[in-house]
Amino acid sequence: MLNHGGRLRQAAETYNIPLQQWIDLSTGINPDGWPVADIPPGCFSRLPEDDDELIAVARDYYQVDNLLPIAGSQSVIQLLPRLRSRCKVAVPEVGYAEHAHAWEKSGHDVVKLSSMQIDRSIDQYDVVVIINPNNPTGEYFKRQQLLEWHEKLARKNGWLIVDEAFLDADGAQSLLSSTGMTGLIVLRSIGKFFGLAGIRSGFAFAEPKLLNKIVDSLGPWALSGPSRFVTAAALADRAWQQRTRQQIKKKSLRLMQLIKKHTGIETVGTELFQTLFCDNAVELHDRLACAGVLTRLLDNASGIRFGLPADDQWPQLENRLKDTFSSI
Repeated sequence: MLNHGGRLRQAAETYNIPLQQWIDLSTGINPDGWPVADIPPGCFSRLPEDDDELIAVARDYYQVDNLLPIAGSQSVIQLLPRLRSRCKVAVPEVGYAEHAHAWEKSGHDVVKLSSMQIDRSIDQYDVVVIINPNNPTGEYFKRQQLLEWHEKLARKNGWLIVDEAFLDADGAQSLLSSTGMTGLIVLRSIGKFFGLAGIRSGFAFAEPKLLNKIVDSLGPWALSGPSRFVTAAALADRAWQQRTRQQIKKKSLRLMQLIKKHTGIETVGTELFQTLFCDNAVELHDRLACAGVLTRLLDNASGIRFGLPADDQWPQLENRLKDTFSSI
């Protein structure tokens, strides 16, 4: 198992700080997510029904017909490598590590590259995985560049896989409208922008033939009944979505300014997280944890990622950052 954000109970035990005293910034999940209302009892007592309203609501939200509800994008990240024979795969040099792990585990030849290296050598690969925006660097890929890469891969029956888990806040560069093309796969998550990571819900977008292969591999009832109900309700709530997009942009700027104020270092990121690259990341991660602030230490220990705090945690966060960094 790879290391991920979260694991708050483990941190509470390690640092001997009660759960309720922590500010958990380790996941990049919207802490003020869509407010889940009462779930009808039938969602729990009946098997999930794939002819409910979810598909229609999702098609309206994403403005795409070729979609498949899945139990979080992670389920398909693990599945896709098993749908191809051994091939050469390019993944981000720094990024969500589950992509590289899944392809390596299935026996593929995986190379980690920067975006510039991918552009120069894309003809050498059969599959290219892109995270847009990248987690944790915050790098955005322009739609036109991604389509050019897809065209080159499609000529040799290759795949371009684009993980858009953090793109709901600003979808200008999304490739969703092009997912009817052969060899283009886009993944979306309900966990990040909507703040509903616990229901394990997301969508895969691709040509119908490939979606059918994914359906056959996942089997029936890939998404639970309660998850289907909550996902449909969240996707249909346009007023909440519009309000939240405006709010998290302001919060992200506030977080960026707050970190720079106390560290003197510019961060990079998206609307849902800011990443501080530094030489003493391990020490800073530990110091913040000692103050009850849980961040995400990057896998290569080159920095720490800060998610957004809940609305009522900003004053506490300000004080804890001040105390932590003033002693360094």
